[in-house]
Amino acid sequence: MTTRNDVPSGKSGQKFIARNRAPRVQIEYDVELYGSDKKVQLPFVMGVMADLSGTPAKSLPPVAERKFLEIDIDNFDERMKAVNPRAVFRVPNTLTNDGELVIDITFESMADFGPGAVARKVEPLRRLLEARTQLNNLLSYMDGKSDAEELLAQILRDPAVLRSLASMPHSANATLPQDGISTHTNKEA
Repeated sequence: MTTRNDVPSGKSGQKFIARNRAPRVQIEYDVELYGSDKKVQLPFVMGVMADLSGTPAKSLPPVAERKFLEIDIDNFDERMKAVNPRAVFRVPNTLTNDGELVIDITFESMADFGPGAVARKVEPLRRLLEARTQLNNLLSYMDGKSDAEELLAQILRDPAVLRSLASMPHSANATLPQDGISTHTNKEA
């Protein structure tokens, strides 16, 4: 990452960029200077002013006090985290068909725009994603264990057992058994 301080004093920033990262746009024109033709290359410098913060959690400084920042492939996520873009909006609740969901998402990198990352930031979707992950883990664990599949089928057919399982407190300490023996870690023991 280069900063303004990396450019040697007394040297042109455009020349520094041209040496280290060639511009993609080159503008040249012909000039007649003292009877000879000479090609002059214009530096292509572009500044973009945009409010990329969305719905900021804290107020932004006035435009006159903001500075231009160099953004490139090497520092994009760092700059995004500094800008801290945030989206706040309402969507129909299609999960329960009951009212609306208020969505409040803050993005810190490009990876935060992926479907899984967005689902982890919206509570009802996070729970569904967690359940899906647990079901995939269970499916992987039970692969080829016909006795375990049969036991699970019996449990699913018995409503009384399902009710008792649903009423049990959910424990973050419960772990998926690795050796076919049910395990439960207890911090008090």
